[in-house]
Amino acid sequence: MFGDTKRTEIINQTALFIALFAIGGYITVPMIPVPVTLQTLFILLCGCVMKRHAVIPTVLYIILGTLGLPVFHQMTSGPGILMGPTGGYMFGFIIAALIVGFACERNSKAIKIAGLILGTCAITICGVIWISVSTGLSIADAFLVGAVPFVFGDILKIAAAYLISERIESTGTDGTDD
Repeated sequence: MFGDTKRTEIINQTALFIALFAIGGYITVPMIPVPVTLQTLFILLCGCVMKRHAVIPTVLYIILGTLGLPVFHQMTSGPGILMGPTGGYMFGFIIAALIVGFACERNSKAIKIAGLILGTCAITICGVIWISVSTGLSIADAFLVGAVPFVFGDILKIAAAYLISERIESTGTDGTDD
């Protein structure tokens, strides 16, 4: 265990991304039924940076919030949040972290971009399904309120995650440009 730099890096990145998820949830644009937050940006970025290990901070974030630590949107917490209209999106975070993480392990920009798009779609699909289940709306109506208003923002978040991750990858481990 001593001297295991990869494990240390994963632990540090896990703590950083859990904090970013919480901060991203605090920065909110109120909308009904689901607010717009920066959490999805940080989920996507986490997948780009941590690859398959991105699922670790994502699952821990949901566990911490469920147990009562105020890390969900607008510093809320508890299992009730997962049962409300935002719960599906949060479960979609886990799927997105896996999709983006595995895609970013490839040395292909096209696969990375496809992973970011598919990860975003996974979040949206889980969210729309859960909105339908939790509110009784039809899938079509849930799609109209839980996906359509967020398309432009999602495109911006995909682009931002891609550009930020490219910049991080082009920077050496000592913080200097290659």
